[in-house]
Amino acid sequence: MTKYHFPMAIAIGGAIAGTLDLTQACLLFGWDIPLSIAGGLIGQRAFHGGAWTYALGVLLHYFIALSFAGVYYAASRRLRFLVEYPLICGLIYGAIVEEVMNLVVLPLSALHARGPYTLHDLLMGLSVHMVVMGLPIAYSVRRFRS
Repeated sequence: MTKYHFPMAIAIGGAIAGTLDLTQACLLFGWDIPLSIAGGLIGQRAFHGGAWTYALGVLLHYFIALSFAGVYYAASRRLRFLVEYPLICGLIYGAIVEEVMNLVVLPLSALHARGPYTLHDLLMGLSVHMVVMGLPIAYSVRRFRS
């Protein structure tokens, strides 16, 4: 494998997953979602911010998506089945991403977001992240992994 494969696997997978996830979130919940994401770092004042705060939210969103892609890639170096079975592993990884966000990242954020969540919201979050996060990351790692 050349030295360029791992950055491509992470960059392409994270960029596609981040774009799909941000787009679906904005379509479902409104175009101010990046302000909520920025709020995870700077708190309630993000909701009164302008273009810089919006850009911070987008940047943070892609940082998170690229981080999840990096974790999957790193795990795939030892766990070969992550590359061999991208469909099932990607779907499972997307569910893991959703749970890490709900149970770790959001409660530790400056907004301290935590449930209770409705069953509908849990199922929707799981199914969306399985498809828009897990699959692009898993297939990108498969594509750029030799």
